[in-house]
Amino acid sequence: MHNRWIILFVLFFARTTMAFQFQSVAALSPLMMDSLLLSVVDIGLLIGLYLGPGVVVAFLGGSVASLLGDKRVVVASLVLMVAGSLLIFNATSLPGLIAGRITAGIGGVVLNVLMTKMVIDWFARHTLATAMAIFISSWPMGIGLALVALPWLADRGGLGAAWIGVTTVTALALVLFTALYRTPEGAVAHGRISVVGLPWSPLVLAALTWGFYNAGLAMVFGFGSIILVGNGLPVTSASTATSLFMFAIVIAAPLGGWIADRTGRRDGVILFTLLAGIVLLPLMQGLSAKAAWIVYGVSGFVIGLSPGAIVSMTSQILPPQARAFGTGVYYAIYYAVMMLAPPVAGAVVDLTGSAGSALFLASGMMGVCVLTLVLFRQRAAATT
Repeated sequence: MHNRWIILFVLFFARTTMAFQFQSVAALSPLMMDSLLLSVVDIGLLIGLYLGPGVVVAFLGGSVASLLGDKRVVVASLVLMVAGSLLIFNATSLPGLIAGRITAGIGGVVLNVLMTKMVIDWFARHTLATAMAIFISSWPMGIGLALVALPWLADRGGLGAAWIGVTTVTALALVLFTALYRTPEGAVAHGRISVVGLPWSPLVLAALTWGFYNAGLAMVFGFGSIILVGNGLPVTSASTATSLFMFAIVIAAPLGGWIADRTGRRDGVILFTLLAGIVLLPLMQGLSAKAAWIVYGVSGFVIGLSPGAIVSMTSQILPPQARAFGTGVYYAIYYAVMMLAPPVAGAVVDLTGSAGSALFLASGMMGVCVLTLVLFRQRAAATT
């Protein structure tokens, strides 16, 4: 079974499962607080623990995969995700929940790193930006599905039914990946780690581009509803407008990847969306309900055209034998940026007294991405 689109479906499904599992605590937080006597701080801790160790785990995951092989490490990661779900299902107090989230999160972070490398292995000589954009869309897809499905399951069968749902889809991802994934011909599944030979400068710049791009988007997810409620919109309308931004990205990302592959102008697609973000993000405040729907939807679609092209930047600098380790380094930097961005944004909002300042910060982050992209292209040319 060597159809690369079926392989992409398997990888997409597994990463959707990761997002589904990540969002499970947030989706079920009201019930968890009531039944397990958790506080808002406890819920925040559980949410953060899933991706919290990412800086270290991403680096180690890429290193281990370089020695043991991609598929073995991904299978082990999926086993950890299933085990984490089972720990949470059986947990009756916060320590048990913490153990489950850390266990599942370690598996999820490593899976995210190595499956990105696997997409590059399969599509490096084909429509990589399109494939990567589809793959990346699995994250908002899984989050959206969790917000819809898990409360529905819990409403009919309690928290236990919801956790069984999470465990079942994760186990299905494990079965599908184990049975169907194959390493493509010519790809390097494992080998010797070469730190010295890694193209460090362009790799760091590529990671910073992806990190600041996502941090800018996170400003919308994190502060959009607060800004719109402050403008007088009802909570439901504000949440709907903000979610529309996310779903617009789901639609736009594959289209942007297809355009990048079709025209061969990946940098052009990236620059267009970054410059649009610099202009549009500060405008996403002071809006009426009707205008919020239009502006958030259009902004999400335009800014969401470039994820596939951005993530595929590493394929231009990492040789096959360095992809596992290099992708681990890439995601370690990405997780570091994503970990630091929210507290920085919170400090800016506190200092200015306006949640809208987070959108100006997001605009600045898009500007940083323009700089890192230009420097990446210069350093990539110098290393080839």
